[in-house]
Amino acid sequence: MSNAARQAGEFCWINLLTPNPDHDREFYARLLRWSFREIPGMGYLILVDGQQAGGMFPNFVPHGPSSPPGIGVMVRVENADATGAKATALGGRSKPAFDIGPRGRMAEIFDPTGAQLDVWQPGMPDAVASCDGAKHGAPSWFELITPDAPTAKKFYCDLFGWTASDMPLPTFTYTVLKQGDAQVGGLMGRTPEMPEFPPFWGTYITVDDVDATVAEAPRLGGSVCIPAQDIQNVGRFAGILSPAGVMFYAITYAR
Repeated sequence: MSNAARQAGEFCWINLLTPNPDHDREFYARLLRWSFREIPGMGYLILVDGQQAGGMFPNFVPHGPSSPPGIGVMVRVENADATGAKATALGGRSKPAFDIGPRGRMAEIFDPTGAQLDVWQPGMPDAVASCDGAKHGAPSWFELITPDAPTAKKFYCDLFGWTASDMPLPTFTYTVLKQGDAQVGGLMGRTPEMPEFPPFWGTYITVDDVDATVAEAPRLGGSVCIPAQDIQNVGRFAGILSPAGVMFYAITYAR
């Protein structure tokens, strides 16, 4: 993935929600080499090698409810209102779309299994991610874990025009989702070995050496929730928790 703005049908942004963005920047700067640009009164842009990857914001709003700490993912669309209406017609649901100043318009989408992602209609040319997914610290893969993979697969393919390719594995089937010829993400059913948790879209972040990242995270106040392990023909990954409880996957891809 080169330094190119994400196109319609691609994951185009992450929103990292955390209780104290000012404090948490150091963890991500040291572990993932992120740098930040302040968005006055809101939070920070996340930069990877000088290129945009997403934003970091408080997980609460004044006089409103808090959201759990986590990473929200966004898919670029041509029309956020129309995509929200289509999601509802396909058996999911959508909150009303709204503007984020001049940068664009978004809607919160929930698939029929309950997983959330946001759709983003950019209003400015630079309002989408442009970082190289091969760089240390770049979000590079997005993966849904859900109790009903067939329903989720049909929903997203119908919603975004994605195509799906199933890969049967010994204990489960993994589905790769494509926009045209480009792989954009994957999904899998929750296996019996997994603990009970709501369906969610997880974010994989490229690192140069996942074992070094696993060793460094606890020294910075984070923790490891999934030990480093290999994915045949893909690479090596681990699950990381930030000091505030934000979970993400770190991955080193096979050369």
